[in-house]
This record gives sequence, C-alpha cells and structure tokens, in this order.
Amino acid sequence: MRSRRGAAIALVAVGGAVTTMLVGLVTNAVSAQSHWPSWLGRLQEHPWLSFVMLGVATAGLTALLAVLDDRRAQGRSPDSTVRPDDGSGPPGAALVLRSLPRDTTAFTDRSAELELLVSSVRASQENEEALAVHVIDGMAGVGKTTFAVHAGHVLSERFPDGQLFVNLNGHTTGRSPVQATEALASLLTAAGVPTQQIPVGDDVSAITEARAAMWRSRLAGKKALLILDNAASYRQLEPLLPGGSGCLVLVTSRKRLAVHEEVVLAVEALPPDHAVDLFVRLSGRSADTLDRDALIELVRLCGYLPLGVSLLAARLRHHPSWSAEDLRERLVAARDRLGELRAGERAVAATFDLSYRDLAPERQRFFQGLGFYPGTDLDAYVGAELGAVSLAVAREQLDALYDAHLIDEHPGNRFRLHDLLRDYARGLADEGDSMDHVQTVQRVCTYYLAVLAVANEYIVRDGAGGPPPPNGTSQVEIPPMESRTAALGWLENERPNVLACIREANGLAQHDLVIRLAAAMAPFLRQAGPWDQAVGLHRTAAEAARHTGDQRALAGALTELGVARRFMAAYLEATEALNEAVTQYEAVGDRRGKADALNQVGIVWYLTADNDAGARAQTEALALYRELGDRHGQANSLADLGMVRRQTSRFDASVEAQSEALAIYRELGDRYGEANSLRDLGIVHCLMGEYALAVQRQREAFSIYKELDDRVHQAYALNELGVVRRLTGDLDSAREAHTQALEHYTALGDRFGRANSIRHLGVLDRLSGDAPTAIRVLEDALEAYRDLGSRGGEAASLSELGVARGLVGEQDNAVEAFRQSLEILRELGDRCGEAEVLNHWGALLRMSGELAAGRGRFEQALGLARDVRCPLETARALEGIGRCDWMVDGPALAEGPLREAVTVYRQLGVSASVDDLERLLVSQAG
Repeated sequence: MRSRRGAAIALVAVGGAVTTMLVGLVTNAVSAQSHWPSWLGRLQEHPWLSFVMLGVATAGLTALLAVLDDRRAQGRSPDSTVRPDDGSGPPGAALVLRSLPRDTTAFTDRSAELELLVSSVRASQENEEALAVHVIDGMAGVGKTTFAVHAGHVLSERFPDGQLFVNLNGHTTGRSPVQATEALASLLTAAGVPTQQIPVGDDVSAITEARAAMWRSRLAGKKALLILDNAASYRQLEPLLPGGSGCLVLVTSRKRLAVHEEVVLAVEALPPDHAVDLFVRLSGRSADTLDRDALIELVRLCGYLPLGVSLLAARLRHHPSWSAEDLRERLVAARDRLGELRAGERAVAATFDLSYRDLAPERQRFFQGLGFYPGTDLDAYVGAELGAVSLAVAREQLDALYDAHLIDEHPGNRFRLHDLLRDYARGLADEGDSMDHVQTVQRVCTYYLAVLAVANEYIVRDGAGGPPPPNGTSQVEIPPMESRTAALGWLENERPNVLACIREANGLAQHDLVIRLAAAMAPFLRQAGPWDQAVGLHRTAAEAARHTGDQRALAGALTELGVARRFMAAYLEATEALNEAVTQYEAVGDRRGKADALNQVGIVWYLTADNDAGARAQTEALALYRELGDRHGQANSLADLGMVRRQTSRFDASVEAQSEALAIYRELGDRYGEANSLRDLGIVHCLMGEYALAVQRQREAFSIYKELDDRVHQAYALNELGVVRRLTGDLDSAREAHTQALEHYTALGDRFGRANSIRHLGVLDRLSGDAPTAIRVLEDALEAYRDLGSRGGEAASLSELGVARGLVGEQDNAVEAFRQSLEILRELGDRCGEAEVLNHWGALLRMSGELAAGRGRFEQALGLARDVRCPLETARALEGIGRCDWMVDGPALAEGPLREAVTVYRQLGVSASVDDLERLLVSQAG
C-alpha cells in the first residue's frame, strides 16, 4: 500500500515538473531573448509541439489525480457498509434497549403507513403465518425511527415476550456500523443468555453463525418485537433475524435493503397540511393566531421533514414575541448562510442552524461538545465531562436541549442525538480548535476511569487489588454505586460506550488512555465476557503499549490477554501471551507482575496437564509473593500448586498446600478463594478414601458458592458430591447431583464442566447395567475433552469406555481404550488414575479367563495405589488378586487378600463391596 502511494506521488511530481517546463516552453516559444539548450531548442523552434505535449501532460495529470481522489473517496465512502472485522482494531458492542424508547409527541399522522403495518401483522397472526420483516426506509430526518417506535408501542401488546431496540449505527458519524457478531452478543445478553454461554472464537464467520443459531433458538416459539434501527446493509441485518414465525422485526434504513419476503414501508416527507398541523401542535400556539401562508412556507423551507418541523416549532414556542413571519425571515437568512449545501441538506441544516443560533453561548458550546462523544447514548455525568461543566449545569443543559428538540430522551434519563444532529454538532465542533476534540475525549475517558475504579471495588475479589484510579479523578462527579449489583448493572449498560471511547482514543493515538481503560475493564470482562471481546480489547492495549514503549503496561495487557485466551480454551495462545508477559515484567523489575503472570501460566499448564511446568511456575510465583509479603498472591499460588500436586497423586503435599491457602483466604475474608480451596480439598479427601470429610468440604464449598450466587462453581461442587455418592453406593443421589450440575453447565456455557457431568453420568449408566447407553454418553464426553484439549478428561473417559466396551463383548476395543488411557496418565504423572485403569484392565482379563495376565495388572495397580496412598484402588487391586487366586489355587490362598480388601472397603464405607466379599468368604466357610 505504501509503495503504491509513493509511486503515485512520484508520478504527480514528475507530471507537475513536465507541465511547468512545457508552460515555460510555450511562454518562450517565440521569444528571441531566451534560448533553450540541446534538444529542448527543437521544441522552441516548433511551438505547436509544446502545445500538444502540454495538453497531453495536463490531461494525464488530471486523470491520475481523479483516480487517486476516487480511491480516497471510496475509502471514506459513507455507503461503505460494515468494516472488516479482522480483530485488528478495538472491539465494539451494540447498545440494546430492553424496552422501547419513549413514544414522542412529535409523531404526526401517518395513518396510511401505520394501518398498512398493523393490518399486515394482524393478518399474519390471525392466519398463523410467519411475520414478514418490515423495512421502513426513507431519507434522513423523515421520521423512520419515530415511526418504528410509535408502531412498536401500538403493537406491543401483541408481543408479550418482550421488545428490544438496537441501534446498528449504519449512518452514524464517528461510529463504525455495528458488526453482526457484536450485535448478536448484545442481543443474547439482553435476552437473558449468560455471557459465558455466548459462543466465542477467532473465526468471525463461524462465531457469527453460532451466535445467530443461538439467537434463533432463544426466540423460537416466542412472540417478541425487535426494532433494528439505522441498518447499513442486508449483510449486517440478516444474522439478527429471528428464526421463529411469531416475532416481528421492524428495520429502519436510509437505503432500500434487499430483505427476502419483506414488507417495505417507504416513509416519505410529510404532506404539506400534515406538516403544518405538526408545526402548530408543537409550537404551543393556536392555528388562528398564525399566518397560514407563512406556515406553509416554513414547512416547505425545511423540506416537510418532521425533524426540521419539530425544531422550527420549538423555536417559535420559545419566543412568544415572534410571529410565524419573523421565524420565516430568520430561516431564509439561515438558508442563505448555507447556500453551498445541496438543496436537501440545506433544508434540514437551516433548521439546525436556526435552532443552534437561538441558544445561549454556553449552551452552544455544550451542544458542540456532544458532537465529540463517541458513544451511543449518554447521561448527565458524561454530559458534564463533554461540556466541562458541573453535573447540575449538565442536567440543565441536557433538559434545555431536549426541550428544544436538539436531543432525544431514552429510558433511564439518558439522551442521544439524531444522526443528522450529530453530524451538525460535529461539524460545528470541527470548526474550532483541533485540540478540543482530544481534550473532550480525554475528559470523558477520565470520567469512565473514575467510575470503573469504584465499580471494581465491588467486583474484584476480596483481598485482590484492582487497577488504581488515575490521577485527577478526585474532582470528577460520578453516579452513586453502593452494591455489586449496581456496579455490574452500570458496567453492562455502559459497556458499548466505554468500548466506543477506547476505539476513539485509539484513533486519536491516546495510547495511555487505551491502556488504562482496558486494564480497568479487565475485571468485569474476566467475569462477564464475552471472551472474544476481551481478547480484542487487550490486543489493542498491548499494541498501544508497544507504541509508547511502556513495557510494564505491555506486560499487563499480555497477562489479561492470556487469561482471556485461557477462558476460551486457546491454551497455546494463552501460554505465548503469558510467557511474554513474564519476560516483560522481568525486564522492568516488576516482581509482583511477574508473579501474577507466572501464576496464570501455571494454571494453563495445569489445565494442559504439563504438571512439571505447572509446579515450577507456581513454586516460583509463591516465592516471589512471599518476598513481597503479598498474602493474597501466596494463597492463589498455594491453591493452584495444591491442584497440581493432586493431579500428580501427591495427596499429602496437595492437602498441605491447599490447607495453607484456605487459612490465608479466611484471614483475608476472600470467600471465593475459601470455597475453591474447600472444594479442591474435598476432591483430595475423596481420592484418599476419606469420604465423610470429602462430603463435608464439598457441602461447605457449595454453601459459599450459593451465597456468592456463583452457579458455575456450585455445579463443580455438585459434580464432586455426585462422585462421592457414587463411590459409596448411592447411585440415585449421584445421578441427581450430576444431572443438576449438567443443567447449570449447559445454561452457563461451561464446556469443560459439562463434559465432566456427562462422563460421570456415563459411569452411572454403566453401573446401572445399561452399557450401550454408557458407551454413547462416554463417547460424547471423550469428544468434548478432545475438543477442549483436556488430556486428563480424555484419559478418564477412555478408562470408562474400556470398561463399558468390555461389558458388551468388545474386548479388543476395550483393551485399546485402556492402553490409550494409560499412555496419557503416565505422561501426566497421575499414578492414582493409572492404578484405576490397571484395575479395570485386570477385571476385563479375569472375566475373559486370562487369570495370570489379570493378576499381573492387579499387582501393578496395588503397587501404585499403596505408593500414592489411594485406598479405593488398593482395595480393588486386593479384591482382584484374591478372586484370581480363588479361580486358580482355591479359596485358601485367596482368603488373605480378600479379607484385607474387606478391611479397606469397610474403612471407606463402601458397604456394597464389603457385603459382596463377605458372602463369597462365607460360602467358602460353608
């Protein structure tokens, strides 16, 4: 691109030089006082050649400049629909209203269009036919959105399952059109879908398709109303259309959209008499006090557009001493000032100009500031920063601008500008100092940083530090925020505006603001997602840090990027980002940052079962936290180290690390950390055969998760309770717990937890005697684990598949499953899991009559189980050895290992196995 631009510039330069030379030749062609040297003298002797060459050069240069200008115009064309979503820029989000905007008093009689729409909807519903998409098109300012909102209010009772309003920014100055994938994420959230359940990924097309499918599924069988305002193209619109027949979609656009099976409602300028009636109604005057001819001329001069008529009427209402003729004269003067505009533009702009000039100087400045706002809607707090005024003054200014029809009001005391008025305000602002734009964006971003600092106090875990507030925020007025619920509500509502400000700051090269805002949004996005939005944000922050050379900021952005990639199960990218973060923190001597990054990369290595690397990372992080006296960091690294120790069957070391973490979490009052440590201790106690203690720990953890309203971790605790219930023979309670956990995971979109629940349910199917169903369910779990890259889950599923396949006579397939499972478990260092698979394999060989081979597997399992103190597998191995001996050598030699197995089973409380073996021993005694 740069080389082509350089070549073009060179051609223009050469063309200009040649043209200049030829002009000189023409000028001097007949001069006897000046003679050109060498071959140029021949041109001077034949002047007509100079004229010909001058003409050719001028024509060529003109054509080249036209081509270059055309390309530049194409790049900035307002008709370019949707920006390429290649992940290279900051992410965006759509503003979705969960209720219709307020029905305006400026709506005038459009009975024909309204009757056509209502009749179409009524007929479709009465005939039980699918509702068509209704496209409302027309020129800017003609009242498309007003008509759609009014129609929505008229029809709302027919759509009891909800009404949603989305601004797609198709023609909004300073804003890129909303991407379909961004709009779908916001729509799904507004429809009650937890953000963790919304599909994420790097393939934009695939994610858009997946979100669209979820959106259609969400609205299936529902009667809902969806207004898609300001659409740019059918490509932007199509993924947002519900699949069900009972939903009504109203689309507004300046362009005619090629929507399949649509009903097009063209909204034209008002008929003259309707325009006059609207003017009279909004002016607050009676018709008989106004000059009818002047009124007709007024509405004609503003193009019969409702927006212009509303503004003119407001002017007359605010000036009781003016007559209609006075207003007409002022409007004509305004049109004269805007004579360079096209007729259509001049008709509306003149009304804007008249309304603007009628404002007091301080209100004019405030209105100009609104033109710099990159967000979609705003409240008085943002208005105060845009206008550099107090909150009280901002409220006064916004109310006055609303009263003057220069801004619209949205639910929740929020305001927005019509796109045409945004254009106008931006044009006025651009006439001033170029630094005004930068300074306004800086003030708004600083305001958001101040509020985010307060919000983070409620959403960051107790004992964990959040991003500090920036300097200069002590004087910033912020909304009251007194609870976690209020903080999360504010964050969700302001998410599109904060992201728009980050995009604007990035475009203005305000890299420090981009970095700070991304860091301040990180705690919310960690919890709320969607993760691909977080990835886009932190990539932008990392690039901003590279621009400034701020290595510490770069490391922070990379750490958050790694965390988001881990949430997406993109473990390779997570590891790369976190390892680079460690390197950057080392370079600047930031030990706390390095410890945080090590802790996070250690979690990734744990998840991918690289246990040696995970243990090294957590041990190094722990040492750094202890040097720094960071108690919360110590607890986190100890807890994560305990999980690694548990995964490698070092149960005593796991209990030691996790117990120390638990004590610190309790000391700090971190209930979330306390619950996590209790849950992991419960897992370890279960593996050690301490089932009563395991149940106690899981119940304690579940109670805390419920107190915190953390459904994801409630589900994890339920799964672990189900495992203990299964191991102690209570299969019905186990199934209930796993089914409840599965429902939670499915609703929340936790793929790993869902795979765990499916696997546990497959084991219950096998124990209940339904091996074919167990095989099908376990194969689903295996596929999910492989998709997630979970080697531990894959090994566990293969082990259980081997047992189930053996039960249906698929011995070769069973052996292959056991072999693959053992290979993975040995790579992971999970010796308890290895002992379990060997016991399963031994049981298969014993049942098929291969007693010597089976006894060999049981002996291997016994050695491993005793080595790592895994009592359940110890008992199973002893039972297997005893049963093999019984078949080969008789009861006498078998009695020893069988009685030892009974003792261990009894200690564990596994009564079913105790009863079974005691019956066998009694039969021998008889």
